[in-house]
Amino acid sequence: MVPVVRWRRATLVNCMRQNSTAEKPNGCPPKEAEKRQQDEQKLINNAKPLTEAEQEEKAQLLTQGVTDWSKREFQAFVRGNEKYGRNDYENIAKEMDRPVSEIQNYAKIFWKRFNELQDSEKILSQIEKGEARIQRRHAVKKALDAKIAKYKAPFHQLRISYGTNKGKTYTEEEDRFLVCETHRLGFDKENVYEEVRQSVRNAPQFRFDWFLKSRTAVELQRRCNTLITLIEKEMGDLSDVKPSNNGADKKRAGDKSKDTPKSTPAKKTRAK
Repeated sequence: MVPVVRWRRATLVNCMRQNSTAEKPNGCPPKEAEKRQQDEQKLINNAKPLTEAEQEEKAQLLTQGVTDWSKREFQAFVRGNEKYGRNDYENIAKEMDRPVSEIQNYAKIFWKRFNELQDSEKILSQIEKGEARIQRRHAVKKALDAKIAKYKAPFHQLRISYGTNKGKTYTEEEDRFLVCETHRLGFDKENVYEEVRQSVRNAPQFRFDWFLKSRTAVELQRRCNTLITLIEKEMGDLSDVKPSNNGADKKRAGDKSKDTPKSTPAKKTRAK
């Protein structure tokens, strides 16, 4: 049997013979793209028509493959896997405007014959990086949800365990607002820090806080990333603590957390 790759190249050559010029591929470095273009051009220049046996095999292979998907749709499928994860067929289907059942069938074939792809390692790396970002978002959301849930009024009560990383630029009141507002809006929402910036400008408690009101969305994002890292560490440390059997944990559960103040908010101070 003629290998699938050989048939694909032969088909490509026959399809492009009329144009006589190979296209430069997208999505790769200029030198690599130029080399691939030259290789395809050599195939075109030395092209020979498929034999009768190869034509028959081509027809047979077409019955076994997915013939109504273009290269653009293949690339959209890969991007969907990167964005939503390889098992989120529903969102991939919405992204591509295709039935979920069709995405499932295509995915089954895609992963079964994945190693036959020319850039299989690059595609897999692309998808795995996307899935790592998804896992990261889930971990951040879990930590933020747990932190906010500790307080009845987080915008007034939330405390951050700074350790030695408090810094001298932002006050605790500012940090508290940034964390709570980012959580309220959705930290992984597109342009969320532009919305946080607008919320800061509209918040009456920061009416005369020119420092915070003059921060850009990028600066607010950078500060929120620092605060989220501190919260992740704090919540991770708490989850690692094993409850004892002497009733002390039960007693502590009934007490108010040291992290929750009784009434007065923290004083707003900024180091000079």
